[in-house]
Amino acid sequence: MAPDRIPTNLRTLLILEVLGKSDHAMTATEINEQLGLPKQTVHRLCTTLEREGFLARQGNTNRFLPARRLRALGSGLLHTSQSHIARHQVLIDIAREVRETVNYVVPETTGMAYLDRVETDWPFRIQLPVGSNVPFHCTASGKTFMASMAPKARRAFVAGLDLQKLTAQTVAEPQSLLDELAVTAKRGYALDDEEFMDGMVAIAVPVLDTQGRYFASLAFHGPVQRMALDEAVTQLPVLQAGAERLRTALFD
Repeated sequence: MAPDRIPTNLRTLLILEVLGKSDHAMTATEINEQLGLPKQTVHRLCTTLEREGFLARQGNTNRFLPARRLRALGSGLLHTSQSHIARHQVLIDIAREVRETVNYVVPETTGMAYLDRVETDWPFRIQLPVGSNVPFHCTASGKTFMASMAPKARRAFVAGLDLQKLTAQTVAEPQSLLDELAVTAKRGYALDDEEFMDGMVAIAVPVLDTQGRYFASLAFHGPVQRMALDEAVTQLPVLQAGAERLRTALFD
């Protein structure tokens, strides 16, 4: 279809599709290089999508990236589809093996959001219900997300965080956190050693899409009275296999 004959509603979806396939924030001009639409139209639609909460600007730049409302839309579509059933079954299987609470966590503007979970069957457990929002810097899921960024983007992201010290173990110094994230990126998993909550440890791995891009974090956590951090690491193959099953269920 010729660009000048594409209806406005389809133009909006095409803009979102371009951003969804990109691994970085884009200007309206960069978006339009792939679409060939009238320049003023793309700028106007991006501004409208930003105003309505579907897009956000990256810092003080003119680059757009998906915002909370668009991510919620995407998550909702996955939730109501058969892929949600398959995803939840993966979490059930992992929880059965590790015997701790398993979480499927996605990044939002203000932190990491628990989108799905399967609780452990132990009477004593740490409750973080679906919908909970936790910090980036002191959680295994958040560190997995940050480790997926390119080093330059990672430094800029950490520089903008409020590194609040929630426990004695929380890493609240930017360079120390960046050093840990570099290690996390290299080894492929992240740890929380009582950094978010006293008495709780966690491990997380990334869930990647078909292009190898970060999409979500798959994690499990438990109380130190029952599980040492070293013990959690021994279950890494279970998490990694689960992440691969999720990639297949969500994207293949």
